[in-house]
Amino acid sequence: MACPFSQHRSADVLQRQPTINNDLELPEVSGDSLTLTHLNAAMQLLTAPSNDDIHQALISLKQKYSGRFPGLRKFGGDRANISTYPHYDYLADIQDSLMEFDEATAIDILILLGEELVNTSCHGIIEKAFRCLGGNLPELIASLDGVYDVLKLQEEDLTDTGFVCASENELIFTSDRIAVAYLLLGILQNISKKLYQTECTIQMEPLEGSVQRFHYLFKIEESIKEQPEIIPRSISSDPNDLQMTNSTFCKMFPWHFIMDENLELLQIGEAFSKLFKNYLNATKAATHYFKFRRPVGLKLEFNEIIKRTNTPFLITLRAPAGRQDFVAKGLEIKGQMVFCPGPRNTLLFVGSPFLDGLEGLTCNGLFLSDIPLYDATREVILVGEQARAQDGLKRRMDKLKKEVEEGHEAVSKERKKNVSLLQMIFPDEIAEKLWLGKQVDAQSFPEVTMLFSDIVGFTSICSSASPFQVISMLESLYKVFDELCGVFDVYKVETIGDAYCVAKGLEGRSATSQYDAHKVAFMAMKMIENCAKHVTHDGKHIQMRIGLHTGTVLAGVVGRKMPRYCLFGHNVTIANKFESGSEASRINISPTTKKWLTKIDDFKFEYTRRDPSFLPKEYQAKDGETCYFLDGYKHAGVDENLDIQIHIDAAMQQINHELEY
Repeated sequence: MACPFSQHRSADVLQRQPTINNDLELPEVSGDSLTLTHLNAAMQLLTAPSNDDIHQALISLKQKYSGRFPGLRKFGGDRANISTYPHYDYLADIQDSLMEFDEATAIDILILLGEELVNTSCHGIIEKAFRCLGGNLPELIASLDGVYDVLKLQEEDLTDTGFVCASENELIFTSDRIAVAYLLLGILQNISKKLYQTECTIQMEPLEGSVQRFHYLFKIEESIKEQPEIIPRSISSDPNDLQMTNSTFCKMFPWHFIMDENLELLQIGEAFSKLFKNYLNATKAATHYFKFRRPVGLKLEFNEIIKRTNTPFLITLRAPAGRQDFVAKGLEIKGQMVFCPGPRNTLLFVGSPFLDGLEGLTCNGLFLSDIPLYDATREVILVGEQARAQDGLKRRMDKLKKEVEEGHEAVSKERKKNVSLLQMIFPDEIAEKLWLGKQVDAQSFPEVTMLFSDIVGFTSICSSASPFQVISMLESLYKVFDELCGVFDVYKVETIGDAYCVAKGLEGRSATSQYDAHKVAFMAMKMIENCAKHVTHDGKHIQMRIGLHTGTVLAGVVGRKMPRYCLFGHNVTIANKFESGSEASRINISPTTKKWLTKIDDFKFEYTRRDPSFLPKEYQAKDGETCYFLDGYKHAGVDENLDIQIHIDAAMQQINHELEY
C-alpha cells in the first residue's frame, strides 16, 4: 500500500474543504435551543474541523499518547499564531510532520486525533446536534447523506465533500484530503462510544476513480451497557395480507410511483395518473416521464439508486411525446426512494410537489385538493399566501420609498453628468470651482509641457475630399487621441481643424511635475504610431508633425457662452513654432523639454540632435542649446528588443506606483 501522505500538496495550494460557512458564529439563543447553525457546526467537525478544534485535540493527544509516540512532543504551536492567520492550513502542517513517521504510525495518530476531536469539541450543543441525527450509529450514518446534501445545497460540483450511505453499515465519503478521511474514522468510532455506548470497529479503504472517495465498513461489536429487550411483533410481509388495496394506497399517496429493477413503472399515484392521463401506455420507462435532478451525478441504475435511499430526491416531470401543451412540464417533486425487497425487488418513490404558493398550483394545472391533508406542503402554500397578503401594505410603502430614492438618485446622476461634462472641458480643479460657483481667476503655471500637432498636407486633403470624408477621418483619429489623453493623464487644450493640442502641468501640483514632460512625450510617440494605422480618403497613411516645449504659461477661463480654458503667453507661441519646425512623422522637442526628459536615469529617451538653425527665432537660446528629434524610448530593466509599447507600459507603471506613495 502506497503511503497516503505522499499525495499531500503544499500548504499554499491546499485549501480547507468547503463547507456551508466556515466563519459562522453560533447565535446566542436561550437555553439549549438547537438551530440549523449548530447542526452545520457539527457537520463541519466531520468534514473540515477548524484550526482551534484541531489544536485543542492535538494538545489532548500529546498529553495522553506522548509516551507511546514520543514524536508527538514537538507538535502543537502557539495558539495565538493559529488564530492570527484565519487561512492558515494547520492540518496540512500536521500532515507534513507525520511524513517523518512510518505509514502505520501516521495513520494511527490521525485516527487518535479524530477521537480526541470528539472528546474536546463534541459537547454541549454540538453533542446535542449529533444526537438529533439518530438514536444509534447506523441511524446517524444514514442521516449524514441527506442532512449534508441539504446544508451545502449541492449543485453541479461532483468533486465536493459528501457522504453516501450505501447500506445500514456502509458509508462512502468523498474528499480530496486523505488526512480528513482518517480523522473521520476516529471521530465516528468515538461518537459511537461516547453518544451511544456502543463499541464499533470501522474498516476504511480508498476507492478507485477520478474523484477521491473512501469506503467505510462498520461492525457493531458489543453494547457497553445493556439495552432493553425488544419483543418482536408478528407482522406479515406477504403482500396478500396487506390491509390496503392498491386503489386506496394510490389515493392516500397520490405523489408516488413504484419501479422494478428495469426502472419501469409498476404503479403510480392518483396525482401522477391525473397529470399524465392516457399517455402512460406509450412506454413504462420511468425516465420517459421523470427527470432525476438530485442527487447530482446519480447513475440511473437500480442498484445505484438503492445506495442513495438516504438522500433526498428531486425529480421534474417531462412532457409526453408530442404534447408541447403539457402544463405540468418541469413541475418539481421532492421526496425519497424506499427499497422494497422481495420476490420482485422494487423501488418506491414517495414525495410531494415543490411549491411555494397558489400560483404554482394553477400554473401546473393542480388544485389544493391534489395535496394530501397530511402533507405539510398545504401549510407552506397557505401560509405563503397569507404572508403575501400581510406584506401588501409594506410592499406599497417600500414602493413609495423606492420612488423617492430613485428620484434622489436621478438628481444625483444628473449632477454627476454636469460635473463629468465640466471635467471633460476643464481641468479637475477648475471644473470643481465652476461647479461650486466660485470665480476662476487666471493663473500662471511654471514648467507646463505643451504638445502641438498638425496633419501634413491637410490643405491638399481638404481640397480633394468631401467635408464628410474629412470629418470622418479626423473623428476616427482624434477618438484614439482622446483615449490616450486618459491613459497618460494629460489635458486636451483644444482641437482646431487638424491642430491637436495637449498640455501637462496645469494642475498646480508640484509632486507630479517631474513626470509631466515624460507623459506628454509618451503621448506624442503614441500619436505618431496611431497615425500610421489611419488612412486618408485616397488610401494614403496619415502623417503628423509634432512639437513639444516646456515653459511658463498663463491659463484662464475665457467666455461665458461656450467658455474655454485657454493658454496664453510667449511659450505657447514658441511651442507652436516647434511644431511648425518639425517634419513628417517626427517629434521636434525644445531644449527645455529635453532637460526634463533627461532628469531621471530610468527613463532613457532616444534623440537626434538638430542644427541650432532649426530653433525658432522667437526662442532665446543659450550657448550650446539646440532642438532634437525624439526617436524612441527604452525603459531600464526591459529587453531593448521588445516593442516600444512594452517599454512605455513599464514606464507608466513605475510612474503610477511612485505617485501612489
